[in-house]
Amino acid sequence: MPLDLPPTFRHHVFCCAQQRPPGHPRGSCGAKNAHPLWQRLDQKIQARGLVDVGMAMTGCLGFCAAGPLMVVYPEGIWYRPETPEDIDEIVDQHLVDNAPVERLVMVLSR
Repeated sequence: MPLDLPPTFRHHVFCCAQQRPPGHPRGSCGAKNAHPLWQRLDQKIQARGLVDVGMAMTGCLGFCAAGPLMVVYPEGIWYRPETPEDIDEIVDQHLVDNAPVERLVMVLSR
């Protein structure tokens, strides 16, 4: 039986929701107040009617000291938002206008 799958997302946002106990040596995005930011992101995506943008909560993305972290695909752009206004800017500029928010991009060394 064929699956009734939605079309591919234009952007897919992965948000770290890892929550470690207070004082854990690695820390976590959840401990750095990530959840209100991700709630705002979800609300903004819904309010703008961005049905071609997917959002998924993840476990640890691996860079705990830098959190809260999110990554937008297919571009593979990592963001480190700190305020609700940062989220608004990412939605408006990147998810709507397809232009990364350079001031919030987290550069990963290889």
